[in-house]
Amino acid sequence: MGKIIAIANQKGGVGKTTTAINLAASLAILDKRTLLIDADPQSNATSGLGKKDDEIKFTLYDAMTGDVAIEETVLKTEIDKLDLIPSSIDLVGAEIELVNLPDREYVIKKAISSIINNYDYILIDCLPSLGILTVNSLVAADSVIIPVQSEFYSLEGLGKLKDTINSITQSFNPKLTIEGILITMYDKRLRLAQMVAESVRDIVKDKIFDTIINRNSKLNEAPMVGKPVILYDATAMGSTNYLNLAYEILAQNNDKL
Repeated sequence: MGKIIAIANQKGGVGKTTTAINLAASLAILDKRTLLIDADPQSNATSGLGKKDDEIKFTLYDAMTGDVAIEETVLKTEIDKLDLIPSSIDLVGAEIELVNLPDREYVIKKAISSIINNYDYILIDCLPSLGILTVNSLVAADSVIIPVQSEFYSLEGLGKLKDTINSITQSFNPKLTIEGILITMYDKRLRLAQMVAESVRDIVKDKIFDTIINRNSKLNEAPMVGKPVILYDATAMGSTNYLNLAYEILAQNNDKL
């Protein structure tokens, strides 16, 4: 059975989707069958893997509403072992439609249950809020990666997200754990970045990844051409950072190459 990892932070602009795309690509390149689920109506993970509207017939929304089987939403990508379930703006409506449904927190979990065994890792790119879609993603997940930008206000959001995770663990998903806190957009030249990284380590202690994602222009350029950074420039620091993160996650899960 594949391990399901949500990538979540209610604060936008912290490298959440960048992490989802590039970690998924790195795991696939390391020969792990990987699925990336785009659960954000902005569809940035979908476009970041080069998928355009005319290539997409069905999305996560169609599976959540029961209009199609989840298998019909899965798309192949440029990387052999990386698949994608795309998103669309329709997911905005799902936030409203789910409110009055019984067991509304379990819709994504139920939708993907039939394909879990097809993958080693399933990553869910959550939208930057703590609404019902993010709750659905966390209920479906085994663990959560929390990207934290190395700037002051990220620390405030980290506390709120930890409270949400604790609530979900108590009410809906007792197996949910924090896979790790990931420092992103790190610039070692800035004293503030170093201070934030040190503060995060003090708050979460053993839950922080050793890997740090450095500021890197190639990470910003790659989505413009619809590729993970490792396909855009394999020599870039961003490629190395996310491969290191993938190795670290495999080691944490006693998963051999």
